[in-house]
Amino acid sequence: MTRGGPILSDAPEFNIDPAGFWADPYPDLKRMRAEAPIAYVPQLGATLITRRDDIFEQEKRIEVFSSDQPQGLMTVLMGQNMMRKDGEAHMAERKAIFPTVSPRTVKQVWTAQFRAATERVLDGLAPRGRCDLVRDYAMPVSAEALKAITGLTNMAAAEMDRVSQGMIDGCANYAGDPGVEARCHDCTASIDAHIDAMIPVLDAAPDHSLLSVQRRAGLSDAQTRANIKLAISGGQNEPRDAIAGAAWAVLSHPAALARLRAGEVPWQHAFEEYARWISPIGMSPRRVARRDTVQGVTFEPEDRVFLMFGSGNRDERVFAHPDRFDLDQDIAAAISFGAGPHFCAGAWASRALIGEVALPMLFARFPRLALDGAARFGGWAFRGPLSVPVRW
Repeated sequence: MTRGGPILSDAPEFNIDPAGFWADPYPDLKRMRAEAPIAYVPQLGATLITRRDDIFEQEKRIEVFSSDQPQGLMTVLMGQNMMRKDGEAHMAERKAIFPTVSPRTVKQVWTAQFRAATERVLDGLAPRGRCDLVRDYAMPVSAEALKAITGLTNMAAAEMDRVSQGMIDGCANYAGDPGVEARCHDCTASIDAHIDAMIPVLDAAPDHSLLSVQRRAGLSDAQTRANIKLAISGGQNEPRDAIAGAAWAVLSHPAALARLRAGEVPWQHAFEEYARWISPIGMSPRRVARRDTVQGVTFEPEDRVFLMFGSGNRDERVFAHPDRFDLDQDIAAAISFGAGPHFCAGAWASRALIGEVALPMLFARFPRLALDGAARFGGWAFRGPLSVPVRW
């Protein structure tokens, strides 16, 4: 059917207040799951799939719900990276970058570097007695890890954070704000300049970094740059938000913190449960490649679909206590890293950085760590804390 514009799915319409949805999307998503699990949201110009099992099934049907989105914001602003490809083209690039992100490389190369960089950040914070976990701890810890993984060791941590946020804002700029788009272009230009400076360095001394590995694999310059921008857009803000957010969740639940400190529950599980409860990546867009019907809803070619991971991770049909942070929660069905062929390639690095390094090292260094005010959260496509004040 048409809704005053291009052909769209015939899903029931569900209206939201964009500002309220950004502040807290979960009440609306809960209503959608109950009343209209596949719903067209005019304020977002997309049809949202909100139940976990539907997302899990449909994400794998790339012949219908395609990641190839030539006119999508990510492709237009950042170049066509492997996340915006399907089938053999996607798998070829995924294989090319595997030496950078494999479990073996993470264990043998990156984890020691993560620990050393995190130790330096903690050393700098220790005398202060208080900080904002987002800005002062999680941001530099995430950025230093990403500098090593991408090969852009010439980029300052604050600049890594800035360019990541600029691209994320650009990719979520469905309202078409020209200022947001301009900032995104400025950020991608900064990344390109840093890549230009590092190419001769890494060609002369190859390593396991994404820039070096892709060049040795023979990927084109355009592919290499697009995939590095992808890694920065997904590898800075999400770990940053998960580190600070999971720390906040634990500090807000003293019984959980006591169990973690006693070693009864691994820190890795606290991270995984936080990523289910407040999914740092709340949504992934798809383009409808051919006409199809799902759960009675007909999709037309070129429809825009959002797979709402953050909603699926709170599906009351799947999780016993979906709206609670609960270390006893069975999280086997969580889709925090995706569910299909586009399962996050950086998942092993993220798990090591957050669950093995950033969280346990923070709480070991500061045994008296406590919240020092209210935390603030925001976002729905990407969600995380804006500020987590703490003292020790």
